[in-house]
Amino acid sequence: MVKVAVVGGEGIGPEVTAQSHRVLNWFAAKRNVPIVMREAQYGLIPYLAASKVLPQDTVEAMDEADAILWGATGGPETKEVPAAARKAGSLLSLRSKYDLYANLRPIFSHPALAGAAPLKPDVLRGVDFVIIRELTSGIYFGEPRGIETLADGQRRGFNTEQYTTNQVRRVARAAFELARTRKGRVCSIDKANVLEASVLWREEVIALHAAEFPDVELNHLYVDNAAMQIVRQPSQFDVMVTGNIFGDILSDCAAMASGSLGMLPSASLGPVDKFGRRKALYEPVHGSAPDIAGRGIANPLGSILSVAMMLRLTLNRPDDADLLEKAVGKALSAGARTADIAELGATKLSTEQMGDAVLNALEQVAGKEREHA
Repeated sequence: MVKVAVVGGEGIGPEVTAQSHRVLNWFAAKRNVPIVMREAQYGLIPYLAASKVLPQDTVEAMDEADAILWGATGGPETKEVPAAARKAGSLLSLRSKYDLYANLRPIFSHPALAGAAPLKPDVLRGVDFVIIRELTSGIYFGEPRGIETLADGQRRGFNTEQYTTNQVRRVARAAFELARTRKGRVCSIDKANVLEASVLWREEVIALHAAEFPDVELNHLYVDNAAMQIVRQPSQFDVMVTGNIFGDILSDCAAMASGSLGMLPSASLGPVDKFGRRKALYEPVHGSAPDIAGRGIANPLGSILSVAMMLRLTLNRPDDADLLEKAVGKALSAGARTADIAELGATKLSTEQMGDAVLNALEQVAGKEREHA
């Protein structure tokens, strides 16, 4: 049995995770997917009860888990939590603890959402690429960092952008290996015309490509040009690999090719151990959205599609992953819309109603598969 920790988190996190949890239960019951799930709390509620945003029960659930289904973290309510307590249990600390170095963010333009997306339909045609973001190094983790007071009384904030050979090569290797299963193209993003850390990044990607992946097409873009190209012609990309901060920014930019940030899933993967297993955390890309938390209107599709990634990458159930993605597409084609992806005049579903729409579509798609078997 594969162990899954379900941690809804804060803001809209518990609302969207409740729907992806329902989907996981469906696969366990209807497709005999061998999973056992354990729910755990994170954030303000456990802090008020036990003075920890990450209580021991949640730590144990995640430590034991093969996969973590994560909701969201943050929001105005976190002002009630001291900064030190928040930092001790932050998502960054979890990424570091489990060495979740490769973050995969698929960008796919659903034809049914062409009318709701900010980009023109002809720009969105054929968009299907993956951004692989290095997640445990770079400027978010580099030392030294801090805020200091200078001799003249001014304050100075500083952070360190740094990468080593191994940190670059292992995430680049993940990109090349993924490209071999897709269209065979990798685009590496850096700022090598300005930053020494990016010079190293580019040199190490080129060296790895020459040594191990000459069959994969490789090209390079500076990050500013990459941002423009994502908006101008996103269909040109297959696999994009980049550092921590660039990946953070570019993936949110690329979300507009999917219609909404609420549509984007992600998988954060650790190294493969001696038994062939790897720790993984699955979550929608969006944040806690405190302005709509508790209203039941958040889009759960990013969380639900993260389950599809879990089925493919942790559970090794590619057929079930395909089934879920088809069901999401079917629900969207039938007109299922939450507020963030609704065209003018369209009926807006609640979070739970969108979950219902996906589950109904799953039954229909699975039924058709049985008919053809």
